[in-house]
Amino acid sequence: MRHLYLLSLFFIFNLVISTSSWANAMPQGNSEAGKVKSFTCQFCHGQQGLTKKDGYPHINNQSALYLYKSMKSYQNGERGGAYGEMMKQQLSVLNEQDLADIAVYYAEQP
Repeated sequence: MRHLYLLSLFFIFNLVISTSSWANAMPQGNSEAGKVKSFTCQFCHGQQGLTKKDGYPHINNQSALYLYKSMKSYQNGERGGAYGEMMKQQLSVLNEQDLADIAVYYAEQP
């Protein structure tokens, strides 16, 4: 019985730790602020994340955390590719809150 109790506590502890580390992975985003801040993103990705240009990805309805981490990777030069330098330049003036706001905005687009 004691073994089951300790195992349960261990499971709950791990769940709390893993959940809190995920929640702290990005700041709380604001969709309305993201809509305003995403102005320059719209030239390539469209106003609602549906691009009309070949070679540019649709970013609507993606996970906000995925979009945030992708933007951070471009900002840090960890992500390259054909548009890597352009993305790095575009994102260079944005802080973590800006990125979170933009990520949440595009994640909410249908």
